Amino acid sequence: MDSPIQTQQLDQTQSRILVVDDAPDNLALLSRLLNYKGYGVLTASNGQDALTLALTSCPDLILLDICMPSLDGYSVCRQLKADAQTREIPIIFLSALEQVEDKLKAFAAGGVDYVTKPFQLAEVLVRIETHLTIRRLRQELQVQNQRLQYEIDQRQRTEEKYRNIFENCLEGIFQLSPDGRYLSANPALARLYGYDSVEELTAAVDVRRNLYVRPGRRAEIDVYLNRYGEISTCESQIYRKDGSKIWIAETIRAVKASDGQLHYEGTVQDVTERRQAEAELRHHRLESEQLLASILPQSIAQQLKRKPDTIADSFANVTVLFADLVNFTAFSTRVPPSELVRLLNQIFSAFDQLAEQFELEKIKTIGDEYMVAGGLPKLRPNHLEAVAEMALAMQQVVQQFKSDLGEPFQLRIGIHSGPVVAGVIGKKKLTYDLWGETVNLASRLQTQGVAGQIQVSPAVYAELCQNYWLEPRGTLLVKGYGNLDTYWLRRRKPDLSRSSNKIYKS
Repeated sequence: MDSPIQTQQLDQTQSRILVVDDAPDNLALLSRLLNYKGYGVLTASNGQDALTLALTSCPDLILLDICMPSLDGYSVCRQLKADAQTREIPIIFLSALEQVEDKLKAFAAGGVDYVTKPFQLAEVLVRIETHLTIRRLRQELQVQNQRLQYEIDQRQRTEEKYRNIFENCLEGIFQLSPDGRYLSANPALARLYGYDSVEELTAAVDVRRNLYVRPGRRAEIDVYLNRYGEISTCESQIYRKDGSKIWIAETIRAVKASDGQLHYEGTVQDVTERRQAEAELRHHRLESEQLLASILPQSIAQQLKRKPDTIADSFANVTVLFADLVNFTAFSTRVPPSELVRLLNQIFSAFDQLAEQFELEKIKTIGDEYMVAGGLPKLRPNHLEAVAEMALAMQQVVQQFKSDLGEPFQLRIGIHSGPVVAGVIGKKKLTYDLWGETVNLASRLQTQGVAGQIQVSPAVYAELCQNYWLEPRGTLLVKGYGNLDTYWLRRRKPDLSRSSNKIYKS
């Protein structure tokens, strides 16, 4: 009898998906769909075979049933997450169990998403593409972080090498008259300043007139010496004989000779390379911080820098918006990749500016879908109005962009408000994301919306109906929520326009 584990010859460039279900019809249906979409497919009909196949083949994503004989999906997920070899594989649960407790148990076991049976194939594909994109982006950021850390380590080793060289090299030694002329110097100092001999150095250099780059620097040193009598490792930039500039560290003390005459003596080190190394380290550190700030909200990035631990919060009321470019997939098949990416970048950059204008938090983009939220991580009372204003503005902005056929693009937008869980996922590659029924419903309102329209939930309608024109769409059958009265957000009422610029001021 054939083994219940089945594998296919997989292209190494394909994303490989392991489908685990004890129902042969489900396995066959999902396998055909995924193969048609270009994915490599592996299947298992029980939990033990799923564990074996995950360890030997390392798929990119797992679709996992819960109710299976012997070893259920929860147990399979927990074992995969406990193994270093498989813990990073995203797991989407497919189950007929619809209770909130079942979903919470699935997420607690380590799942990244949950789809209830009977499922919509289009929804399953969107979930798969979403989590494969998230995984790929995390892997790319991990590589970038590793490369940046390697460069920082290299810089630190370089700095240590230079420090060791400086500490063990021969130092320049001098005696200096109160009027700034060298009384004596050693050959090391002459070489340091670029002169062929001590005599040439002492004849050419007047420290009060032509040594220091910054005007008044020697006067500052003299003031300090007159008050304290000595100065240690004072760093300054000076001119060498050929006009080039170097950084030196001076240790100087005031000395009285036996005849009562005052002069200065001290040592000089060249610290140019250390200063350059430190500047480069500061530059790379700044780049690292800017990279962190570009992928996380500012307050979250600062919190992560102070305490690199798990960051997760629950918010009682957050507004979530999903927007999708209608017919963008068809457009993408007709234009070159560079043109596609250029246009998508222009559109999403315009949306980013709106998010900044209305003080909202961009969460992520998924293909041609844009997600933004209001009311987190910084709490604010009027986030729902701010999201409504952004949605209306997005519909206007997207009209400025046209397809290759000369037609303006349109958006399908869904908005819902409610509780969410938000947190940072990943160690090397970080992502700030949201979870919960609020997110799911906002996404489905977008998916089941209409081009050029903004579809909102009853909760949003109740908050906006005083100040905005909304039109009932009717009762909509929403997957996982049943029949739901939804509404189209049309525009702001005229009497609100005078204070609209206050919507996004916290």
